Amino acid sequence: MTSIPEIDVESVKNLIDSDEEVFILDVRETEEFELTNIGGTLIPLGELPDRLAELGEHRDSRVVVLCRTGGRSAQAVSFLLGCGFSKAVNMRGGVHAWSDKIDSSVIKY
Repeated sequence: MTSIPEIDVESVKNLIDSDEEVFILDVRETEEFELTNIGGTLIPLGELPDRLAELGEHRDSRVVVLCRTGGRSAQAVSFLLGCGFSKAVNMRGGVHAWSDKIDSSVIKY
């Protein structure tokens, strides 16, 4: 089994704060995103194959994928890598890790 490339939340925060190009993709469900999010674009994991064209302009960009704790986003990264998004990475720990280490106002659920 191929390992999924990961990035920690501190590194994601640094990327967001820098001028480096990064695309944040949240693959949780709409209700979860509305409850709490760190920004980015919402495309639920189950809709990703049908909505892949929406990400076309980001194929060569660093794409940071997140979910609640990292499981669904790992699946999404695996899919994206197979579709040619060579810089897709999983945000380790998801919004829970973000809440723990970056911004406690992000709700854990």
